[in-house]
Amino acid sequence: MASRTWDQSAAKERIAARIREVESVEVRDYVRETDLTGLGNGLAYRVDGVHLYVDILNVAEMLNTTAYEGTMVHRRTLRFLNQHYRAVRRILLAVDAIQIDFHNQRLHAVFTKPYDDEAARVHRAIATAQLIIDVLHLTGEDEDDPLPGAQVRVGIDSGVALAVNNGRRGHREPLFLGPPANLAAKRAGGGSATGIYLTNTARATIGLDEVDDEDRSALGGSEIALSQEEADLDVTVEKIVDEWRKGLEKNPIGVFEFSAHTPPFKDLDLELLTPANSRRQDAVSIYADIDGFTNYVGDRVAADETAEDVVRVLHVLRGELDAVIHSDFAGRKIRFIGDCIHGVLIEGTAATTDASQTATNAMLCAGALRSSFELALSMLNDEGIDVGELGLAIGVEYGVIAITRLGVKGEMIRCCISRAVLQSEIEQLRCNGSQTAIGATAKTHCPEAIASIFGDSRRKTNLRYETVIAALEKENSQKAAAQSNSLLRQASTVAAAGFTFPAKAAGPSKTPAGFA
Repeated sequence: MASRTWDQSAAKERIAARIREVESVEVRDYVRETDLTGLGNGLAYRVDGVHLYVDILNVAEMLNTTAYEGTMVHRRTLRFLNQHYRAVRRILLAVDAIQIDFHNQRLHAVFTKPYDDEAARVHRAIATAQLIIDVLHLTGEDEDDPLPGAQVRVGIDSGVALAVNNGRRGHREPLFLGPPANLAAKRAGGGSATGIYLTNTARATIGLDEVDDEDRSALGGSEIALSQEEADLDVTVEKIVDEWRKGLEKNPIGVFEFSAHTPPFKDLDLELLTPANSRRQDAVSIYADIDGFTNYVGDRVAADETAEDVVRVLHVLRGELDAVIHSDFAGRKIRFIGDCIHGVLIEGTAATTDASQTATNAMLCAGALRSSFELALSMLNDEGIDVGELGLAIGVEYGVIAITRLGVKGEMIRCCISRAVLQSEIEQLRCNGSQTAIGATAKTHCPEAIASIFGDSRRKTNLRYETVIAALEKENSQKAAAQSNSLLRQASTVAAAGFTFPAKAAGPSKTPAGFA
């Protein structure tokens, strides 16, 4: 295995290069029919739109249908997600919404039309949300191997956000940053009950009363019906399901076939993956989320000068976080989800993952992510760029993961799913901007020196690269000292044995035959 290390000098060079890339930044106001694909690093659009987040709640349930997370569980879950992605993709095209991301069980879309009519956009988003709920309830049906209907929870908010490019190394798509995107996501992830949940901002836009608890106040049937009437979508559940079925007949999903990738994941070309060419093996999933970024964007989106700093900060931070995972620790970024990066790491062989080495390097990587993050903030600040009060929340878990792409040829999306993937995000969500959390399974595979850092809470504040290195060096020193003491004791025992005499009386030796 090659050395996996973080070097401050190398990180400084990378960060300086990223800063130079965004010395010149332009923030424009979104106008009709603006193309948001393939945006340059130094270009952002200020977009007034309605954000819709869809969360399929029963993915975790599907992954836990059996005690052992085997290939059949992953095949069914991926087929479930693939079918639903194809259906939702058709819906978004039909209602003229912008698809932002479909990350495993979550969808993010934005409505910018009708222009200059915020209330109409909110009604359109609500009507689309109900259409998605109704369609996904039906698209689980399959005569040969029935899949459950999707249990759907939707969050909606409205307001101004920044659209920037999302991705590096050829994987680019629009990304929206700011309160409406984040708050819509929070409403979608705000509970286990299905339904459509609006922020008070979105509710006020269409004349609904403010509620005390947005996460417990789903829209009622009459409220949804009013939005459906106002939106008057020219697409029906029956039409979408019919087109979806015809699409499956023309382009069948096929069976998900898995093989193991020869480590490290740095060499895995995600763009070559298909259902028939998927990967599955034990590995680490890591989530790193920039804490405080929503408020940071919200406070700066209105003025061009401050919005330009937002673009600079995001570009530099995401670029460095990606470099730590990919260049320093030979991992693979799956995708950026807003201001969060999701990556995977592995050590060992295609036949057998080295669980201890994988977990150890994952924690070194987690420490390096924080060290690089803090270094980048310092360097940005030295350049006079406003970095606000940002932090980094990190979650890590170990387990079997499946990596593939969903959809149809020409518009396939990355997907990395498993219990460990879901748990690593849960670990990240229970952290504030100075904390790192490790999953229970990953902790069991770490050396005691690292595991002890996290204690019973499995969380550590300010876990930097040097913290992990110091713990490992201390353990190695203790092991070396213990081994040295053991060798000294053995040598002492051997030496003492050389001066002992048999416990019997001495007598004449018997002369060997043939000698006088």
